[in-house]
Amino acid sequence: MRPARTLRWQGLEDTARHDTAAVSFRDRELAAGGTSVTDEYTASWTLSTSPGWVTTRFSIRVEAPGWSRSLELMRSPEGKWTVDTQVSGNSSLPAPGIEDTRALDNAQDVDLALCPLTNTMPILRLDLLNASAPADDTKLTAAWVEMPSLRVLPSKQVYSQVSAYDEDRGYGVVLYSSTSRGFTAELTVDADGAVLDYPGMAARLP
Repeated sequence: MRPARTLRWQGLEDTARHDTAAVSFRDRELAAGGTSVTDEYTASWTLSTSPGWVTTRFSIRVEAPGWSRSLELMRSPEGKWTVDTQVSGNSSLPAPGIEDTRALDNAQDVDLALCPLTNTMPILRLDLLNASAPADDTKLTAAWVEMPSLRVLPSKQVYSQVSAYDEDRGYGVVLYSSTSRGFTAELTVDADGAVLDYPGMAARLP
């Protein structure tokens, strides 16, 4: 097993936001834990996948002055999602959790808002770092976790390869779109599929 990698990013629009992830890359799966620190809140999370980089468990806790909340998502081998939430204190945020679990029946990934690490699973599963990657766009649904409310929404997403990973350059490029949020960006990623540069959101720190 390879040693865990510690990755750090700084927000671009919100330069006070810093994200850290310790990631253990295994044979066709990964496990990770991370934090997000902003001026308004702090968050800590853990993530694990099954072989094929399909999310099996994701948990997160957010704390801010006057309130805190937590969320745990579990995906069964049959593809069914269950959720557990806790809320303490008062805030004007939407309630955490899933409104309709059936809307996530096709989802294989958790996509945590503002977190560069959670794009890695679909990038690896779709083999988008290799020159033999599928030429067509791949459409999928992700369980998108809104921050800091922890509301979980189905997110229609599209991934495709712009350029394969090149060892001399040290990066590859993946086109990512969220049709649910009207967002598109070219993500620069390393050999493990972890984001180096996420336009408008975050950049990897040395």
